[in-house]
Amino acid sequence: MDKSKRLFLKSKRSFRRRLPPIPSGDRIDYRNMSLISRFISEQGKILSRRVNRLTLKQQRLITIAIKQARILSLLPFLNNEKQFERSESTARTIGLRTRNK
Repeated sequence: MDKSKRLFLKSKRSFRRRLPPIPSGDRIDYRNMSLISRFISEQGKILSRRVNRLTLKQQRLITIAIKQARILSLLPFLNNEKQFERSESTARTIGLRTRNK
């Protein structure tokens, strides 16, 4: 074979199917914290469907469950404890600023 023809041949890769992110026995529920916590980022944001590898229906159910858990205070709305600690310490050193009219 010529070199020019070899460039257009596709390489053979083995196709390995990944395990589904939600096993068939698990129910998507706001009380199932071990399941819900897998679909939340470090900052507390809901991960996208593409990252989670979920179907559209599963992503909708996960989103609803996360929002219900947040409302019931099972999950925090934001997870930025370090930023909160920093802002408190700077507020103490600076003090309250008032407007001059």
